Amino acid sequence: MSYSIQSEEAHKASALTVVSGATMLALVVFTVPLTSLAPSAESLAAGPALQAWILSGMPLGAAAGLLGAGSLGDNHSRRAVFLWGLAILVAASALGALAPTGLVLVAARIIQGLGSAAVLACGLGLLGQVFRDEHERTRATGIWAAALGAGVACGPILAALLTAFSGWRAAYAGTAWLALALLLAGRNALPATQVARTGRFDWAGAVLLLAGLSALMSGLTQSRLGWAQPTTLLLLCIGGACLAAFVLVEIRHQQPVLDFSLFRYPDFVGATVAAFASGAGVLALMTLVPTLLQRSMHVGALLAALVLLAWSVTSVVTALGSRWLLVRHSPRILLTLGLVACGVAQLMLIAPQPDASLLPLLPALVLAGAANGVLNAALGKQAVSSVPAHLSAMGSGANNTARYLGSAIGITLGAVLIAHGEEAGAAPGLLWGWDQAVSVTASFSLLGALVVMFSRERVVAVEQCCEQA
Repeated sequence: MSYSIQSEEAHKASALTVVSGATMLALVVFTVPLTSLAPSAESLAAGPALQAWILSGMPLGAAAGLLGAGSLGDNHSRRAVFLWGLAILVAASALGALAPTGLVLVAARIIQGLGSAAVLACGLGLLGQVFRDEHERTRATGIWAAALGAGVACGPILAALLTAFSGWRAAYAGTAWLALALLLAGRNALPATQVARTGRFDWAGAVLLLAGLSALMSGLTQSRLGWAQPTTLLLLCIGGACLAAFVLVEIRHQQPVLDFSLFRYPDFVGATVAAFASGAGVLALMTLVPTLLQRSMHVGALLAALVLLAWSVTSVVTALGSRWLLVRHSPRILLTLGLVACGVAQLMLIAPQPDASLLPLLPALVLAGAANGVLNAALGKQAVSSVPAHLSAMGSGANNTARYLGSAIGITLGAVLIAHGEEAGAAPGLLWGWDQAVSVTASFSLLGALVVMFSRERVVAVEQCCEQA
């Protein structure tokens, strides 16, 4: 009996290590351009529009692929979809390392997002399958949330070091090797998964979602030339039409990539809104901090990455410590307070001084990190607990879709505002654009907090649905 228990614990630890490591890698991939953008843009002659796409391509791919990956995981095998996601990450990262043009690098970034989508959508579902006990699951999701922060902390530093020693292409090659190592480890560490549902995959919904989000992001990027430009309006209209068609397809499909009946549960709505606000708010602004430091304060890429540790490391620590908060307090309360604190921290970053000391930025970064860690931990638990058990991958996918869609929108808007300001007035214009980006992203955080605060929890309804399933 003792040996059996030890063996079971070892398998749990292995699964948690692979899932958390892959989650961390997804965030490393997300942050690679933060400190490698300038040399890659110079090498590939990428202008402001392509640079915005390099930053937002991965979260766009993730947002477009998460729901489809979650549906595939629920319908077929979470383990298989998770491992295929790592295989796609290997291939896409290798393509990024070999990219001959900026467009190819953008394509690689989008494909990286699709691979990360499979990892993120099925990772929490795999943990929910392995850790049945409520306390064990809370601990596991806390570690998963810490991996999010760890990826953000390590990614910019890893990219800066590899870029300094071997060029920007080495940063993409490094993520390819890490993904390959996790793929090989996951084949033995991850448990087989039972198929909860069977049926045709919703390819129409998946394609419409990707097309709609791509057109929407293209329109937002094009808006730097003016919102009234015909191309901007056309792209935004195409995006809106595709997303409207996506909703109609999902309502009618027997096995949709997103079951809209989940929106009957206020706690699911609250978690989804909080994830979107987190991505469009604090995550988007923190992604742009290295741009501010390098272009306005003339800080090197490595030092910019180290400064960002004040946010990312704090996020890791608070995510790990938040498992005790999750036991004592409602996730809705933690989500609301976390978003409010993020909004306050973002507003503290307004009106920076060029070539000034970096110390005044640290309190805001630390507060943002603490709040973000609480958010990640609460979202990790709520994404799974707010949906029926057989839809856990879909719930995780929906939550992460909202986060990455928010970050893609927030990053694109912020990058466009900063680029527009820099083009209009050099350094003073860049700071004006930064202040506008702070205002926009802080608004996302605070408005998200209001929505979550007024959403009521109905966990009992979900539990009843689980029992019926």
